[in-house]
Amino acid sequence: MSELYASVTDIISLWRPMNQAEQERAESLLPVVCASLREEAKKVGKDLDQMIADDDDLAEVAKSVTVDVVARTLMTSTNQEPLSQFSESGMGYTASGTFLIPGGGMFIKRSELARLGLRRQRIGVMDVYGMP
Repeated sequence: MSELYASVTDIISLWRPMNQAEQERAESLLPVVCASLREEAKKVGKDLDQMIADDDDLAEVAKSVTVDVVARTLMTSTNQEPLSQFSESGMGYTASGTFLIPGGGMFIKRSELARLGLRRQRIGVMDVYGMP
């Protein structure tokens, strides 16, 4: 099994104290998040484990990103659909909401991938005016 980028202790110290059920869930999420980060690195032709081995600072960034993803996943409700916005009306009987993660589950933000140096960069020039 590959190395984990963070531990439950890291989550507690960087995020907040957790109850026993959250700690058990975090323990299960850590290998999934780390494997997902490795897969994202492979998509852009990089070996995240080697990058971390070569750079102590990147190891700390990987820990921070892992904690962020696990914390966000733990904050996602498991017994109902998580809403990031909800509104109700009175006599018109209107209710609406915006789902935090449609379909639920874990996700990694583009900004988190960028922090790890895993965003593809496109370099190109378009000559709009046809000038040399």
